[in-house]
Amino acid sequence: MPRAPSTLDRYVLREWLLVFLLAALGFPFLVMVIDLTDKLDTYLGRGIPKARIALSYVYSLPETITLVLPVAVLFAVVFTVGTLGRHSELTAAKASGISFHRLVRPLLVASLAAVVLDLGLTELAPVTTARRAELLGEKEIRLTPQRPNFVYRADGGWVYVIGLLEIGPREMRDIILEREGTGGDYPTIVVAAQRALYDSARAARAWTLAQGAVRYLLAPGEEAAFTFEALRLKALKETPADLLAEPKAPEEMRYAELGRYIDALGRSGSDTRKLQVERALKISVPFACIVVALFGAPLAIATPRSGPAWGVAVCLATTFVDLLMFQLSKAVGSGGALPPTLAAWVPNVLVGAAAVWLVRQART
Repeated sequence: MPRAPSTLDRYVLREWLLVFLLAALGFPFLVMVIDLTDKLDTYLGRGIPKARIALSYVYSLPETITLVLPVAVLFAVVFTVGTLGRHSELTAAKASGISFHRLVRPLLVASLAAVVLDLGLTELAPVTTARRAELLGEKEIRLTPQRPNFVYRADGGWVYVIGLLEIGPREMRDIILEREGTGGDYPTIVVAAQRALYDSARAARAWTLAQGAVRYLLAPGEEAAFTFEALRLKALKETPADLLAEPKAPEEMRYAELGRYIDALGRSGSDTRKLQVERALKISVPFACIVVALFGAPLAIATPRSGPAWGVAVCLATTFVDLLMFQLSKAVGSGGALPPTLAAWVPNVLVGAAAVWLVRQART
């Protein structure tokens, strides 16, 4: 059976949780107040009701909290360990045979839980951010039963040019579907049809294109084509409601969605390095929680008699350096100096190596 937490573990975790919650909720509240002060007149000028403005800030919480969670973990670890040192509790624990490494172990476990929380919020943030944009009128909400003359970017590198979409009869007219290729092994495909009908039956749920043609562009000056009376295209899997919605921007996509989008762009020959870095950062930034916790714990006992000002200075300096390194990693990965995934993890690797050295130097 797992061993129950000791009284000391519970005490340390309670102190950590108090600071963590204060920072994780306090920093987003401060950001919201600053943003509201700056943009309230703009929102009211658009005629947005105050209730919608308030609700939009609720939807902004997941994204804001994901940005501050590593900072909240760092503050919690530094102030918890620093307080133990200033009040001689750390010395008493060492005198009773409890090493520094054993003392901070529950803090690292709690920081690992913060990593899991950050990963979950990172997946939720694109959805709530898009909803906030709709509430503030920054993204159009389509409520009309039809949509004329639009372009839709789909998965797999497909682009749809649609003359008219009608929700009632589930019909499209004047459709051109194109997937850009790179040559004979991966040809460009162009499908044109006069109309398409959507079968919503449970067994079908697919579009049937009518009266059209398919062209395969194999190489310059070389192509293959055929006409059809009716055709079902496996790639055309969006429902009428999906096509009525505005296409997502990359920052509004979850981890898996962004991966499919990157694959599609890559097959069409586009440069995807910047998006690959952004996708890798969705994992590496949450893991910074455990890295900065490991880094901050030994720094907090470097000068045990220092007051809260030392803790704030350590946290601010570490946060500044960490953010700077992540910004540099974006530039390095996007420019091709390092593989995108490696570039996104370099800050964690460097800070983690420094943290291991500090932990080994700490007096236990």
